[in-house]
Amino acid sequence: MSAILEATGLVKHFAMGSGLFARAAGVVKAVDGVSFAVGAGESHAIVGESGCGKSTVARLVLRLIEPTAGAVRLEGRDLLALAPAELRAARRHIQIVFQDPYGSLNPRMTVGQMLTEPLMLHEVVAPARRHERVAELLRVVGLQPDSAQRYPHEFSGGQRQRLAVARALAAEPRVIVCDEPVSALDVSIQAQILNLLADLQQRLGLAYVIISHDLAVVHHIATSVGVMYLGRFVESGPSDAVFERPKHPYTQALLSSVPVPEPGRRSRRIVLQGDVPSPLAPPSGCHFHPRCAHAIARCREEAPLAEAKADGGTVACHRWRELEAWNTAVTAGQGNRAALARLQAAFTRPFLPGESPPAVSVA
Repeated sequence: MSAILEATGLVKHFAMGSGLFARAAGVVKAVDGVSFAVGAGESHAIVGESGCGKSTVARLVLRLIEPTAGAVRLEGRDLLALAPAELRAARRHIQIVFQDPYGSLNPRMTVGQMLTEPLMLHEVVAPARRHERVAELLRVVGLQPDSAQRYPHEFSGGQRQRLAVARALAAEPRVIVCDEPVSALDVSIQAQILNLLADLQQRLGLAYVIISHDLAVVHHIATSVGVMYLGRFVESGPSDAVFERPKHPYTQALLSSVPVPEPGRRSRRIVLQGDVPSPLAPPSGCHFHPRCAHAIARCREEAPLAEAKADGGTVACHRWRELEAWNTAVTAGQGNRAALARLQAAFTRPFLPGESPPAVSVA
């Protein structure tokens, strides 16, 4: 399947000013050579710790900020080469759902006005059909058409995120960038929003780029994953392969931190020492070597290249072939996935107003 959205060698460096005349004091390498592709009906997740650069990638893909180097192609068109009028037209096909469902909505606009705005801007439907289209969008995301007369503050957090999804859908996009779309919501509401996104993807053939630090969320919806550390992908590949057979020590450490959804069962934790280095002065060689228990002299001196894995993904580690298979934590994780699936399935059906989630046993 051909890619709808393709990012190649994305780089973003921010100059840091210092002194009265803001002379350049250094360069923050927020994104340092990131590449990925996503096709119709697929979801590519970018995961990593706070400050690794994943949200910067989202803004580069949307061309909300300009990259230092690299290319972004939407259905074969280079977004970075488009004139302002062409870019405005192209943005109809790539939309975003922000992390904060309240801060991203205009409190002075009714829901109807908010959803009508992209219909007018991109001339999606004739003026006479805009009211009807707004009602359709609200039904698609599980809200009543009379919600169009209300303001954002009159909705719950989960409902506001549904409104954000409806607004993204209004322009009839091909790609939606989801920047931490459920991190501000309760767990039961997270499941409902994830199921909504999955259902819309299946029905409309959407491509998602998902920015998240929650690996349980990523595994529920992503078809491919890029694990990011200090501006670079250290590992990427199909979601199941990355979760079940992680090759990079950082990926293994991230997966070991996922809570086990089964009472009495524990997985082996890999605790990373120290803090994430500053992108203003990243370590030499492999950026991860100061926190890696397997680092050798070569890791401190030479940056690893991304090598192909048998599953079609890549891994950037000098010693990944030498390291022993990750057994205890992975085995525990595989045993827990059935229990986690039962928990997620309990929230697949939309709840009626006032209805509580069903009790689910993970035994």
